[in-house]
Amino acid sequence: MTNPLTYADAGVDIDKANRLVEKIKDIARRTPRHGVMGEIGGFGGLFSLNVDGYEKPVLVSSTDGVGTKLKIAFLTNVHDTIGIDLVAMCVNDIAVQGAKPLFFLDYVSMGELDEGVVPEIIKGIGEGCRIANCALIGGETAEMPGLYKPGEYDLAGFSVGLVDNSKIIDGTEIRMGDVLIGIASSGLHSNGYSLVRKICFDILKLTVDIHIPELGRTLGEALMTPTRIYSETVQMLMRDLPIRGLAHITGGGITENIVRIIPQACSVMIRRESWERPAIFHFLQAGGKVSEAEMLRTFNNGIGMIAVVPEERAGDVMERLRALGESAWAIGEIIGRKGAGPRVKWVD
Repeated sequence: MTNPLTYADAGVDIDKANRLVEKIKDIARRTPRHGVMGEIGGFGGLFSLNVDGYEKPVLVSSTDGVGTKLKIAFLTNVHDTIGIDLVAMCVNDIAVQGAKPLFFLDYVSMGELDEGVVPEIIKGIGEGCRIANCALIGGETAEMPGLYKPGEYDLAGFSVGLVDNSKIIDGTEIRMGDVLIGIASSGLHSNGYSLVRKICFDILKLTVDIHIPELGRTLGEALMTPTRIYSETVQMLMRDLPIRGLAHITGGGITENIVRIIPQACSVMIRRESWERPAIFHFLQAGGKVSEAEMLRTFNNGIGMIAVVPEERAGDVMERLRALGESAWAIGEIIGRKGAGPRVKWVD
């Protein structure tokens, strides 16, 4: 060997990473928020915390990824919306506690940095931050040769939000007779994709570019529909309406997530036919011969978030949701629990 080795010879191109940082800076500038200090590129993201108007401010944080939905992004070569999913999975988790998202950081890792793909990913993250009204203040783009298959990558992120201690939504005020209001999802969101891929590709032997008549689009388009972001909707509800509990319907579906906020002395009664399930769920259930119970504990089935509200204010909450452009349904109520009985009771 005549020439001295460089880091680039080992598969890590620092110059390419620097060029990508400059592109990411432009995207981050499109997510301005009061409190952001400096630009992306430093060792840490700076945010000046303004707690005026908060009696006892509490920071709320969440971290997540998008799971095996990434496999669909690789198959479809669609990378400009997966970042929306990433932001959604984090900010929705803090929204249910009443927190307003302040800022977001991401982590993107691939074997060889692709100067076409990475900006598309970050573009989606920036769009997610715009929808959530939070700032993209930093992150990490890592080149890790030998760790990933060509064309594949991984994503993770975290968000930090702020809520006044007196306004934290934690389910402790939930009472029997309260109404469950389901807010529509956009489809699968970012959960259950290991089962989705088994049904679509292993059992049905489909490809992402095949048009599915009952879905009205290609399979890939249906599976890549971005996750809804509910941050602003929650803030508008909290402003002058009593919200006693909120559940983000993610992994574990409705069955596993609603019980996370319900007092031990209570159960929930949910009416299966009280809302409209998007066609993708019927398609998957039929294609995989999936039981109803398994559907309800794996997928959101068309409900991305559930609000628990006093019965006498349920109409007002529904009216506000409609005014915000949301589709929502009264899907059940809080009931008493007998002994060690089931936490969730499904009725037709």
